[in-house]
Amino acid sequence: MFSWLGTDDRRKKDPEVFQTVSEGLKKLYKTKLLPLEEHYKFHEFHSPALEDADFDNKPMVLLVGQYSTGKTSFIRYLLEQDFPGMRIGPEPTTDSFIAVMHGDVEGLVPGNALVVDPKKPFRKLNAFGNAFLNRFVCAQLPNPVLESISVIDTPGILSGEKQRISRVATEEGAGYSWLHRCPYGGYDFAAVLEWFAERVDRIILLFDAHKLDISDEFSEVIKALKNHEDKIRVVLNKADQIETQQLMRVYGALMWSLGKIVNTPEVIRVYIGSFWSHPLLIPDNRKLFEAEEQDLFKDIQSLPRNAALRKLNDLIKRARLAKVHAYIISSLKKEMPSVFGKDNKKKELIGSLGEIYSRIEREHQISPGDFPNLKKMQDQLQSHDLNKFQPLKTKLLDMVDDMLAHDIAQLMVLVRQEETQRPNQSVKGGAFDGTLNGPFGHGYGEGAGEGIDEAEWVVARDKPAYDEIFYTLSPVNGKVTGANAKREMVKSKLPNTVLGKIWKLADIDKDGMLDDEEFALANHLIKVKLEGHELPADLPSHLVPPSKRKIPE
Repeated sequence: MFSWLGTDDRRKKDPEVFQTVSEGLKKLYKTKLLPLEEHYKFHEFHSPALEDADFDNKPMVLLVGQYSTGKTSFIRYLLEQDFPGMRIGPEPTTDSFIAVMHGDVEGLVPGNALVVDPKKPFRKLNAFGNAFLNRFVCAQLPNPVLESISVIDTPGILSGEKQRISRVATEEGAGYSWLHRCPYGGYDFAAVLEWFAERVDRIILLFDAHKLDISDEFSEVIKALKNHEDKIRVVLNKADQIETQQLMRVYGALMWSLGKIVNTPEVIRVYIGSFWSHPLLIPDNRKLFEAEEQDLFKDIQSLPRNAALRKLNDLIKRARLAKVHAYIISSLKKEMPSVFGKDNKKKELIGSLGEIYSRIEREHQISPGDFPNLKKMQDQLQSHDLNKFQPLKTKLLDMVDDMLAHDIAQLMVLVRQEETQRPNQSVKGGAFDGTLNGPFGHGYGEGAGEGIDEAEWVVARDKPAYDEIFYTLSPVNGKVTGANAKREMVKSKLPNTVLGKIWKLADIDKDGMLDDEEFALANHLIKVKLEGHELPADLPSHLVPPSKRKIPE
């Protein structure tokens, strides 16, 4: 078996040579990680095997939220068109998982057909059975946004007995792994979300600013997303329905609630806005909503550019978990008797699994965060014959260590090269193009953009006041020295790094001095910064003083 597993020292020193990141990831997974996973039944405990489509597919965005938080409306807002299977309403209208993807012809593909398509990354969802597949569809349509990303819409999360019966069994002590079907004709909702979370590039949790309760099921769902906190973003939707003072309180309450559920030292990024195409009910916070929307759009637009890095990062996380799993399985196998007392020993080992974790942690210097959930692992072990587990096979672990130590470093270099070759790769179309150009772009006509459409130089409005200061600085031949200008500019109390940038923008002829127009421009830029706006990287043409503008030939 595994004849390629030799002790070739030269091969360990010389990493594999790959042409693309995607090709490298597939080859490394199949030749170095997959054998370890198969040997120790990793797929039965944690996650099914990866396929080529998992490495080749477009970045995916997973939307999760309670019903009526605006998930479907959010997708329609991004696409700026309806999609097949879309239903919007205040009641729980979306009862299925809908993968919204690009297609030449608009239409719906049912779940059972999806999981046999090798080009789609959903084949392993077949393990959840018809209970899930009957509620899983792919909506295909020709939309420019979907040429770069795919979006997964999920059923609105409920609370109370209804979801317990229809979705997942909650029998006391019942430990269901991801590939067990649940009774009552339902499916394990949290397990399906966990499956998607492992494979998507971004997870967006939506909350309704007008009714900010977090149900028990939603709490469990968020906890199921553990180990994927780096992918999570939060949208506080429908924020135009409440006044500014209430919005501050709602935001604070949301952060407090999330802090109890999401166990991470970093604060999760929350975007505040109203993501649909209706008029704002309370328009007082329009500028805030615009700024938040632009930040969220930039985050989503970065996904295609960072997709290879995300897949590389996920493979590393998977490899670390697979190594820990191998140590756990081999330790249990080692402790099991060969003939008598198997059942009692199995019960004893499962009960003391926490101690086994601690021993493995000490012996192999493994971080506690790399271990699987203790309770879940104990539940899953109940249905396995520990005598059929495999002992520790160091060659398999050495191959994974070799991958992490050498091949991953080479792929990191290749990731940077691919990013350099495709610097403009981002999501285009739909709402992403709505505010790129024209007067409705973010910040248009504000800060450094003020006066962009005016014939008169915008700095001229305040130039008389700036001139009065200018002539108190002892100008020589119509210019003040850098030292004299500095004494005046530092009165703004801006940091020297900021004032240095303002000086570079204002000293247009680069002679180390400022004339009256350049001095006025410097003060205008100081004012822009003090008002909370960002400075431009290069001086916009409308801010160039009239006497310094090139006369067209």
